[in-house]
Amino acid sequence: MIKKRRGRPRTYNPDDALSAALNVFWSHGFSGSSLDDISAAAGMNRPSLYAAFGDKKSIYRKSLDKFSREFLSGLEAALFAGVSLEDDLVNFYLAALSVYQSGKHAARGCPMICTAITEAALDDDIQSDLASSLDRIDWVLVTRFERAREQGRLRQSAEPKELGQLAAAILHSLAVRVRAKQTGFDPEAFIRASVAAIL
Repeated sequence: MIKKRRGRPRTYNPDDALSAALNVFWSHGFSGSSLDDISAAAGMNRPSLYAAFGDKKSIYRKSLDKFSREFLSGLEAALFAGVSLEDDLVNFYLAALSVYQSGKHAARGCPMICTAITEAALDDDIQSDLASSLDRIDWVLVTRFERAREQGRLRQSAEPKELGQLAAAILHSLAVRVRAKQTGFDPEAFIRASVAAIL
């Protein structure tokens, strides 16, 4: 009986590789990122990168999906901490801000909002990914407003869906303004004023 030879053990961590790829896309956008840059950042040669994740578009989509899931998980934890609706919303935005300002050399905003917007106009798959990410953020916020209304902590006339979309729009605006380094923009003041306006 001939024994099957075992394949070579995988020498990379998929999560680390996708995080490294995301950092390249986050800094340079989809079009501005080369496979050589991604390979170098991930510590994998191009054939290994292809075998593990597919082509450049596939790597981009998988890295954004990983970011989106982890990012939303962190925001959700802040939003449902149960302190008060006002404090939870402020902490939700502050959690996002800490990610948006996390670049080594500059604040980078949100990789989804700041890179996928351009590609979504040209690619149906990326457009669908972006829409799904926006839907998930809306849903989390709408759910929080619904809970607050049920608990009597939000006026009964409030429309959770409308408030959720407004709160999400503020989140996306925060990402863009931080990335643009808008002159005179104070993100924490913007967050607190926005929450006050919502409530």
